[in-house]
Amino acid sequence: MGIVLALYHLSIFLLSISLNHVGHQNLVFADETLIQLQCRNAEVPSTCIQCVKSDPRSQSADKVGIAAIVISCLSNSAKALSGNMTALASVVHDTKVKQIIQGCEIGFSEAETDLTKATTLLENKDYDGTNSLINVALQQEVDCHNDVLDYKVSVPSIMIYDMRVYEELSDAAMRIIDRF
Repeated sequence: MGIVLALYHLSIFLLSISLNHVGHQNLVFADETLIQLQCRNAEVPSTCIQCVKSDPRSQSADKVGIAAIVISCLSNSAKALSGNMTALASVVHDTKVKQIIQGCEIGFSEAETDLTKATTLLENKDYDGTNSLINVALQQEVDCHNDVLDYKVSVPSIMIYDMRVYEELSDAAMRIIDRF
């Protein structure tokens, strides 16, 4: 009798574990599908997907939540680029180059502020206003990138890469929001 009871409890336990595992697997699959769906129209979907998956909120995010995560990645990128420009400006001695780099730093700092406002507008369902502010923040990067190229400013390749990722995330956020 004791063995039968122990086997019964073991079977119930194993069944409950397998049901929980199956349910969890479907939930993750649904989240993965939504992430893929929202990011697929981005110019570089892999950048969007990597950003979204890096945030724990993605496990329970709806499409607006995914857009908010991409804006958060974008804001973090603006903050990092601003800090990197500050560090770069501190070691540059040429006055014109220093001014260009400091202009980039200011632009990325302003972009970070714009992206914070964009998140608020997104939460308030002002999608046109959200995209407008993302576009303003993107223009800061475009202006910086053009100045760096026009004046042949020597910028570490990792910063150029980070600027490209910033552009890709901007594109992804605006394309996701366009479909709301």
